[in-house]
Amino acid sequence: MIWGDKTRRTALPFRIFCRVLGLVLCSNAVTVYFASHSTRTVVVTTLACSLLLQLSYFASVLFLIWRSGCVSRAGQRAEHFGSCEDVGSQPPDHEEVRNESSDVTQLVSWAAHRYSVEAR
Repeated sequence: MIWGDKTRRTALPFRIFCRVLGLVLCSNAVTVYFASHSTRTVVVTTLACSLLLQLSYFASVLFLIWRSGCVSRAGQRAEHFGSCEDVGSQPPDHEEVRNESSDVTQLVSWAAHRYSVEAR
């Protein structure tokens, strides 16, 4: 899947964004006009609402950029600490651990057998 295809499916189309933005600003203007009956107040509050929407959009973009940077840095740290070849060590060999534990079991059974033979 190409990155652009995924973005098109999940992104908000520009037409819908413009309609929602217009709806919010118009509803704000109508509400303020019915509350104050002043055209000057309607213009000022609509401009303030528009500025507030732009600031919140800018802040959300900055947050998404910051978050993507944190995720990529975390991924780089995981790659750095997760690779054994870079430092020359090898991952643990579980077969070796099993062999050592079976050696201990054999040693314990040999000691128990020897102890029982000597006790007779």
